[in-house]
Amino acid sequence: MKGRPDLWEDGALIEREGYLTDLLSDRAVDFVRQCGEGGNPFLLSLHYTAPHWPWETRDDAHVPATLDGAIQHADGGSIHIYRRMVEHMDEGIGRLMGELDRLRLADDTLIVFTSDNGGERFSDNWPLIGGKMDLTEGGIRVPYVVRWPARIGAGQACATPVITMDWAATFLAAANVAEHRDYPMDGVSLVPMLEDPAGVVLDRGLFWRMKYRAQHAMRRGKWKYLKIEDNEYLFDLSADERERANRARHEPQRLAAMKAEYAVWYDSLPAVPPDADYDLVVTEKDMPGMHKG
Repeated sequence: MKGRPDLWEDGALIEREGYLTDLLSDRAVDFVRQCGEGGNPFLLSLHYTAPHWPWETRDDAHVPATLDGAIQHADGGSIHIYRRMVEHMDEGIGRLMGELDRLRLADDTLIVFTSDNGGERFSDNWPLIGGKMDLTEGGIRVPYVVRWPARIGAGQACATPVITMDWAATFLAAANVAEHRDYPMDGVSLVPMLEDPAGVVLDRGLFWRMKYRAQHAMRRGKWKYLKIEDNEYLFDLSADERERANRARHEPQRLAAMKAEYAVWYDSLPAVPPDADYDLVVTEKDMPGMHKG
């Protein structure tokens, strides 16, 4: 895609030709190799853009990515392109895992694979409803896979809800690094639960807010409070993961308690900044650094 270069390394602007998914994989493998061969501990935060718009595979370099200078989220793509983009990402992850094996670091490296939001246009969220930009389960419920052979047994599963902010606290705990007292974590360490999924229970509220459509949500155990604009809902997700049966009138005390708990959390936060608004139509002028893939 045409545009000004927008890849940075150590504060310096760099230019690389290629499919961004592959460029990210290349740099990740190089980083792990440099750290591993030097005997240094490391943290790698690898955020692929695939599968994400613009909907292009490694083989689409010749296809114009813009129409009249505008990048349209709804332009182009197909389930076949989406699948191929996932394959490109998977190939890169395979290369990274292979490098960890080569360096004999795989057994004592904590690896987390997860997503920042629910399904995009071509994903299949069944049986959940909604997707990206929604606080329904299809927009916020994502799977995660954890691998750490030295500490976590293989083949285990856990249904306890956790939240993205937990990973920062988890990585600090895994590295035996104390949290900074002036910067308390928003999440909690998941190391005890990962080591003993059946024996460790996390009983706490999880909270979300989104300016788009004035959405608010809270999860505690199997219960979820959801507000979209002026509509309020209460769902028992253990029996109704599609969020179809509103229990608000049947459980007024539970609804009131969750709303009160949510209000305390919400009032503790700063206001949503104006630039947090979302527009599905983004111009190249607005985002000159967009890359293919």
